[in-house]
Formats: sequence, structure tokens, C-alpha cells
Amino acid sequence: MPAHPTVCIIGAGCSGFTTAKRLAEHGIPYDCFEESDDIGGNWYFDNPNGRSACYESLHIDTSTTRLQFEDFPAGADWPHFPHHSLIHSYFRDYVDHFGLRDSITFNTSVQHASRTDAGTWRIVLDTGQVREYDALVVANGHHWSPRIPQHPGTFDGVTLHSHQYRSPFEPVDMRGKRVVVVGMGNSGLDIAAELSHRSIAEHVWVSARRGVWVLAKYRGGKPADKMMMPPWMPKRLGLRLARRAIRKSLGNMADYGLPEPDHEPLSAHPSVSVDFLAKAGSGDLTCVPEIERLDGDAVVCTDGTRVRADVIVFATGYDMRFPFFDDPALLPDEQHRMPLFKRMMRPGIDNLYYAGLAQASPTIVNLAEQQSKLIAEHLDGSYRLPGPAAMASAIERDEKAHLAQYYSAPRHTIQVDFARYVRDLHKELAAGRKRVGARAR
Repeated sequence: MPAHPTVCIIGAGCSGFTTAKRLAEHGIPYDCFEESDDIGGNWYFDNPNGRSACYESLHIDTSTTRLQFEDFPAGADWPHFPHHSLIHSYFRDYVDHFGLRDSITFNTSVQHASRTDAGTWRIVLDTGQVREYDALVVANGHHWSPRIPQHPGTFDGVTLHSHQYRSPFEPVDMRGKRVVVVGMGNSGLDIAAELSHRSIAEHVWVSARRGVWVLAKYRGGKPADKMMMPPWMPKRLGLRLARRAIRKSLGNMADYGLPEPDHEPLSAHPSVSVDFLAKAGSGDLTCVPEIERLDGDAVVCTDGTRVRADVIVFATGYDMRFPFFDDPALLPDEQHRMPLFKRMMRPGIDNLYYAGLAQASPTIVNLAEQQSKLIAEHLDGSYRLPGPAAMASAIERDEKAHLAQYYSAPRHTIQVDFARYVRDLHKELAAGRKRVGARAR
């Protein structure tokens, strides 16, 4: 790889533009291609590229101190849990502050990316232009390709995925409707609670294959994510203490009329809500088992319950997709698994980086910022990777360490503990710098 490799960055969401900022600081030339007309990706409400899942009422579930960039702090007057419009404005300010906007090519998408015989990257743009780069950073996000379950039967009403949902009135007017929301992740909880206001839907049913622990945003008057276990604490001890505190503060989910979870608290990606438990306990929404089949004007659940409905909202998650790749080695498997070294790299492919491809608690913003340090130092030669065998061993260890607490499901294949991940990433950076020095000797 040359001293100053050329780099292609796909996407200008937070993972793409924070990587661009880091490369610029290291003097590494890059082109960043963004399909939309502005930065922000998922946090750009009504993004014309169709990649945003923001709805009008959306507030992030991560507190301000946990989501801000380390070198560009959020305003002192920010609320604990900002609205999506404030986050997008913050991202735009970041890009403008560091002078990144002119380095981003907007309204341009990468149609195809493939390795050449020389190991470089051949990039085909939607303009028809073909370019070649020494390295590729994939930052196209993983919350834009909706996953919709298939059920036998037919439904006479309207169906949509939460990705399409914008408000109780757009794209479907839900006033006076009987609504079934499928899924109890964060979007499902938000949408169900919003629609269940008596002035909107006639009634809301929430269908799920298993119960979840619905966690509060606050604990003891403070944002709950400020009380996450520190990385120096033994993980088993931290989990035991956290689970005990959650059970003590929340009680049993059945007390709110919800199905009891079949797993411990924090054994799934957190489902967080300010008012879902109150809405359930007040009878404004009803939980039912998963859908077995569709039946004309109704859904039939696995316990035989038949719910007559006008609208079904599938809050059923997303598929990881990289439509510009056709090499199976660069894609997740059928179980949604994609093991990567430090959640970024495939052993044996030293010039490809997946930025922000993780489900982090609390947020992806800082994680991508930390990842950009390794990317930049590897590209400028101040960090050296271990060999492929050592990378494979590290992947296996990291997967066990990060995923052991979660039940096995496609939604958990890229889950990481943010604080422990960053600590390990910094250790790996230090080790890689030593490898450079050892080679020089």
C-alpha cells in the first residue's frame, strides 16, 4: 500500500463523516460519496434517499453525554434525550466546523465495488464513472433495509414497516383505526405508545414472539445509561448487579399486562421507553402473542386470539445489506452473522473497513469515532494489523465476550458493549503501534 493511499468512503452518515474527518487530519486523500443531498443518513428526517427511519416524534434513547463526539461536545443547554432534529443539526454543525462538506460528493451513489487483481478497489458510480482506490470504507448503515415477516393468509387492511412510519397521520391516518404493531424493539414501543393515545387509534395491540424487559430512560432521576457498568468491573458481577437493580425498580412485566420475558434483563438489546409501561398498565394498548396467520380483516395469533384490525405496523427490524458487493465473502451469512476483526475488518483483506457496523449500547456515534482512529492509523502506517490467524482468534474471543449475555437471534449478531469495546480497541491500537516499531527494528 502506498504511503498515502487513496480511500473511498461509502456514505456520509455519522460513521462516514467522522471517518472522513480523521482521514483529513492524517493527510490521507479520500472521496466520500453520499446518495442523498445532505449528511446525516438515518438521522436526516424524510431523507430523500429513503434511508431514514426517523418519525416526527423520535427522540434518541441515548443521553447527550453518551452520544456526543469527544472532539465536538454538544451544547451545554441540550436536553438529556434530544429530538432527531437536534441530532441532525449537530451532525451538520460537526461537518461544517471541520470543513468536511466540500469533500463529500452528494447525490451520488456507489453502484458496485470490487477488488482488482492488484488488490485495489474498482468503484462504479451511478453516474457511470469508474474510479480506482487503494482502500474502501463501507459506512452505508444497517437500519435502512426493512425486514418484514411472511405470514400465511391475506390481510384486507393496510400494512407498513416502521421504517415508513412518520406520524399517526402519515403515511396512514390512524385516527379511529384498530392497529396491530408487530415487535417490541424501541421503534415498536415508541409507535405503539404514540398511537395508543385515546385521541388517535381506537385501540392498539402489540404482537411479539416473546416478552421483553421494557427499561426506563431514567433511573434515580438520572439518565439510566450513565449508570452502565464500567469496563473495569468483571462482566458477570456488573450484569448481576444491573439485573438486580432493574428487577427491583420495574417489578414483573406481567404486572403491566405484558408477557413475562423468557430471558434475564440485558440479555437482549435494550427496549427503552418513557411511557409504554404506563400505557400498557392503563389499558390503552394490549399485548398478544406473535401472529400465526392473516385472516382477511384480522390477524390470528399463536394462542388462537383473533384481532380484527385496519392497520399492521411491522416494527420487525432490518437486514444488513451492501448492495454494491456481489462477493459472498464480503456479505453477512443467512443467519445475519458477519464476524469482523474489531467489528471492522475481514482477515486477509487489509484495505476494507466496515465503519459503524455494530449495535452498541449506548450508541454508534462514539463507536464510529473510535473506529476511525484505527482506520486512519492503519492507512498511514502507524498501526500494523496482526496476522490473519491472530485476527481470526481475536474475532472468536471478541464474539464470545460481547455476545455471551444475549440470547441467540439475528438481531444480536453485531451487538457490542461500548465501553469494553472501546477499551479493547485502544489496547489493540497500542499493540499495533508496537508491531510497527518491532518490524522497523
